[in-house]
Amino acid sequence: MSKNVRISLYILIPIIVWMISGQFVDDSAPQIKENNSLTSVVIKKSTAAFFAPKITLNASATSEKRVNVMAKTSGEVMPHNISQGQWVDKDQVLCKLGVVALNRTEVKAPFRGYVERIVKPGNLLSRGQVCAVIIELDPLTFVAEVPEADIKAVVKGQNVSIQLVTGETISSKLSFVSKSATPSTRSFRVEVEVKNPQGLIRNGITGTMEITTNKILANQISPSILLLSDEGILGVRKVNAKNIVEFLPIIIIEDTENGIWVSGIPNSTNLIVRGQGFVENGQTVEVAQL
Repeated sequence: MSKNVRISLYILIPIIVWMISGQFVDDSAPQIKENNSLTSVVIKKSTAAFFAPKITLNASATSEKRVNVMAKTSGEVMPHNISQGQWVDKDQVLCKLGVVALNRTEVKAPFRGYVERIVKPGNLLSRGQVCAVIIELDPLTFVAEVPEADIKAVVKGQNVSIQLVTGETISSKLSFVSKSATPSTRSFRVEVEVKNPQGLIRNGITGTMEITTNKILANQISPSILLLSDEGILGVRKVNAKNIVEFLPIIIIEDTENGIWVSGIPNSTNLIVRGQGFVENGQTVEVAQL
């Protein structure tokens, strides 16, 4: 569900519930009262706290090295003990080629890696033909794209959690943040290097990457107090020291099970948590503290 749809539901659902049941909050909460002069609202003090927003992205694993190991001469592939799917060390012999006068030439692994494909003994290879395909699986690099609206909060070294489609969870840190956007998507490439000594994480596997950004001051509020101004701006209503109603535009940072984290609310602000839809900016009200 998109953020815009969630915001619309946050605003509409409480209104519908109120119309049906006649209440927004528990019966034990202070009740709105009306008299001939002032409308009564219920307020609650909102205090800012440090909060580390999370950015969730789609990610995939990729090997930084995938090499076609080629024969340097022509000849017949001699019997060898290397098979497809095997791990090989750097400089380990992959293929032995029998050439004229029984001279032999060896084709060696350029790095420690995983044998993706290898030519079977008895085949003839010409110079420059592929003897084996080797991929490096340790380390693997997980790659994701950060939208331009979020890139300001992303820096190298931040903690990252990756939930693989297979169920495993990997913890690491951002190893690279691009300074240049991808032209087609206007997003920025980020990378996470992951140790994979046993090769258990497969090249190309996908997952969900969650970046924990640096802490900021924000307020956690109930989505039920959100409303739109006459100009269509999302925000909340507060009362000042003189019990006059004011509108505060807000930006939703993150939606959690315990409420939404927002910016735009000054610290220790008396927010209207009941009756905010029945008052206007500049109106003097009678307040009850929740």
